[in-house]
Amino acid sequence: MAEHYGQFQSRPQHLQHHQPRSHQMVKAATAVTAGGSLLVLSGLTLAATVIALTIATPLLVIFSPVLVPATIAMFMLGGGFLASGGFGVAALSVLSWIYKYMTGKHPPGADQLDTARTKLASKARDMKDRVDHNVSVAQSS
Repeated sequence: MAEHYGQFQSRPQHLQHHQPRSHQMVKAATAVTAGGSLLVLSGLTLAATVIALTIATPLLVIFSPVLVPATIAMFMLGGGFLASGGFGVAALSVLSWIYKYMTGKHPPGADQLDTARTKLASKARDMKDRVDHNVSVAQSS
């Protein structure tokens, strides 16, 4: 195991001698300073979070009967505006499609609509003929 560890050192032995000792000390001092600064900043952030929660918790408990319904109302209002906008865009798209269809510009899906209309009209004629036949049979009996 020790043999493998020696093979995976970060620098070969001959490169470590090329750096002066002072350069290594500066690198170490910089690393310690940066690490210590970040550690202090982390501690200050934790302390500020705990203090903020300590101050905010009673306020949240006092105002929760107002804040919870207000939050629900805001979400519902936002959802309503979003749905309204979506329905408006859909309506404009449909109206645009109908305008293109009526002016003969052949929008996408016009062939399917014409085929469905033809099939529906054929079925309606068949049903009308069947009803007329059944009425005439019923009247002659």
